[in-house]
Amino acid sequence: MKYRILAILLAVVGMIVEMQAQAPRMATPVSRENTSLSKSKKDTIPQPNPTAWRDILPLGERYRVPLDTLLLNFYRTDLANAYSLSYATTGNLGSPSYNNIYFERPESDLFFFKEPFHHWMRDPSNFEWYNTRLPFTQISYHTGSSGDTGQDNLSATFSANVNKQIQVGGGINYVVGKGQYNHQADKEFSYRLFTSYIGQRYQIQAAFNHYDYIAAENGGITNDDFILDPASLQGGDTKVDGRTIPTNLSQAFTHLIGHDLYLTHRYNLGYYKDVKESEEDTVLVEQFVPVSSIVHTLTYEGASHRFVNKSVKEDLDFFRNTYLSDKGTNELSSYWAVANTIGITVHEGLSKYFPMGLGAYITYEIRGYNQVSDTTRPNTEEIPNLTPLPNYDIAAHTTQHALWVGGQLWKRQGAWLTYEANARVGLVDAVLGDLDITGKVGTKIPVWNDSLSIQGNILFKNTTPSYFYKQYVSNHFIWDNDFGKTRRLRICGEISFPKTGTYIQAGLENIQNYIYFDNECMPRQESANIQVISATIKQNFKVSIFHLDLEGTYQLSSNKQVLPLPTFSAYGNFYLLFPIAKVLHLQVGVDCNWYSAFKAPAYQPALIARYNQDEIEIGNYPFMNAYINAKLKKARFYIMYSHMNQGWLGGNNYFSIPHYPLNPAMLQLGVSVDFAN
Repeated sequence: MKYRILAILLAVVGMIVEMQAQAPRMATPVSRENTSLSKSKKDTIPQPNPTAWRDILPLGERYRVPLDTLLLNFYRTDLANAYSLSYATTGNLGSPSYNNIYFERPESDLFFFKEPFHHWMRDPSNFEWYNTRLPFTQISYHTGSSGDTGQDNLSATFSANVNKQIQVGGGINYVVGKGQYNHQADKEFSYRLFTSYIGQRYQIQAAFNHYDYIAAENGGITNDDFILDPASLQGGDTKVDGRTIPTNLSQAFTHLIGHDLYLTHRYNLGYYKDVKESEEDTVLVEQFVPVSSIVHTLTYEGASHRFVNKSVKEDLDFFRNTYLSDKGTNELSSYWAVANTIGITVHEGLSKYFPMGLGAYITYEIRGYNQVSDTTRPNTEEIPNLTPLPNYDIAAHTTQHALWVGGQLWKRQGAWLTYEANARVGLVDAVLGDLDITGKVGTKIPVWNDSLSIQGNILFKNTTPSYFYKQYVSNHFIWDNDFGKTRRLRICGEISFPKTGTYIQAGLENIQNYIYFDNECMPRQESANIQVISATIKQNFKVSIFHLDLEGTYQLSSNKQVLPLPTFSAYGNFYLLFPIAKVLHLQVGVDCNWYSAFKAPAYQPALIARYNQDEIEIGNYPFMNAYINAKLKKARFYIMYSHMNQGWLGGNNYFSIPHYPLNPAMLQLGVSVDFAN
């Protein structure tokens, strides 16, 4: 209840702020005697909006990103399955989830337990810094359902500039979902701190992020017919109450804790030249022109995964093997890594003969892995409930060293031709022989008073698998694998034409030594080549206030038993977009996600990992939402009835992971307010 009260207060405050902003203000006369340029600019020039940027790793090159202040589709922020055309989730907001669109999947993490929470996580690749003349604060709150099934999502971001060079800020995100089904509650809390100093010669950016995620694990429902055919189990009653459906686990949970530290700083080398501040000025001012930079980047990350199951009976019944303890499970695995990068860059646009930017660097990284020791119980001990230990020699603590040498090339200015390339090669120990190459090239062609954008992308990676894919010990899973390097080659292109609202992307990837979890949830490596073909088209239509946004993706996997993917995935959004009294903007509509049926991977709670199965088909179900989305200057708010088609359109197969049904229909609300103090 306290969160809902906060949401109402935020909405009221936001509306008051905007009404004050709309109120007429008395003009301030400017004295003819006061001819100060700075004074006149202050009185007549509107202050710039806040801007945000991210860094390109590892050399910390900055690039602009848009602020999250748009009205369009704000309501989808709080849908667990709305992050992709085809998204697999265990159901509850904030719970483990996975992308079924192969080309949108994140890179494999060194600590694979983090991957199911990728959408919620921040790391150095998506840390953001802000440039604001006035302090900037954004507070958002989303809520859905109520009582024992309620969910709440509160987030806040603050940033302020001490002066033109120094910026400080921070943010929090807090998600609490009680779940629509038994033993499904989760809680996610994270906070971040960031600061930057952007001077002419010396620049530094630093950020720290901490997260703490707890998710109850129910192992899925015991019988899918409670969703597919409830009448057969409930004496003819077709009404489904998620809280009455039995689940496989009742006292198990996952706890993931981690943190990231990122610091990059540089010293610019260059020269000063005299320039005019504007064409009207006659006085010359001195301006520094950077030519090259010496860069140092430090990153630290650490994470731990704990799985606990307090029910002895469920622990023995649910899992195929139990190796270390027949008294329940409480196990911890952890990982940490420290990396230092030293590099030098030559800035872009020094002259017409040298239009590109160049960078070279060397990175040294040390990693540590900790896990349960397989010597906890001797092989000779006879306990009837336990599975005999395999004859593996796996250390409880492992340290790895990695050394990379790399280079970057880019040209981001101009429209006719832009390009970026990054390549690095591993030299020692854990990454010896690894190769990582990415590149893209693009151009813009003027057409019909707009620009047709064309871009090509290439990716080649020869990567050593994460340590825990090779050796791992736990109460229910133990393996010792001799995996080779995974090789990937991806080539794709995309066309974008805003004038007609068209976007097309097509690509091909070849994978060798692909790693997956088999039907016993054991990691396996497929030595044969696997090809994935993908094509995506987005098309937006508009007639007056009527809008129809369509998106579709076609995927083809050459080995569906190893790499299963939905062949077709689609999204449609029909809405009306119009203003009221020129200050209140409304988006009113209905949207729908759908993807074709396929044998979707199942979910293993002890590893928070998906594994292949060949018995159950998931998909061919529309998930629809009706909504009213609104924006009043800096305040955004919505009301949505999610999964509106439950029970009357599409059947009852609303699973995205076997035995884990999606949330039933519910009413959801949200508000977001941007404050500029």
